[in-house]
Amino acid sequence: MSTVTKIMSKNPKTVGPDVSVVSAAKKMKTARVGSLFVKKGKKLVGIVTDTDIVRRGVAMSKPLGKLTVEKIMTTPICTIEGSQPVDDAQDMMADLGVRHLAVTQAGEIVGVVSVRDVLTFYKRYAQSKIPVEAPYSEPKIFQD
Repeated sequence: MSTVTKIMSKNPKTVGPDVSVVSAAKKMKTARVGSLFVKKGKKLVGIVTDTDIVRRGVAMSKPLGKLTVEKIMTTPICTIEGSQPVDDAQDMMADLGVRHLAVTQAGEIVGVVSVRDVLTFYKRYAQSKIPVEAPYSEPKIFQD
């Protein structure tokens, strides 16, 4: 089984805690990512995700231009060691109810893995295991 390091995104994007939610959302859109780590000085203090923006900002009718990332970020950051199997990342995400995990190596965050990364991995894995000309049969439907 493949490890988390092989499917993670390297060099995750960061944002400061005092940045507005609107600015963070624009940065996510430009970078085509669903999360940003929140960095205060040299320390990562949280993660803000598209879900955080929707649930803690938009759905609460907060003024997004004035609302800062620090007010809606998730903390502490959920992490997984890069050497762990992809199955462990999937299980951890399901158990914690999150869609992004920080990937660590020797205690330092080196990347991020998302639900999309896991799904892409399993899609490729499944496709590699199915013979090209595998027999396909329609399900049998019974009527009383």
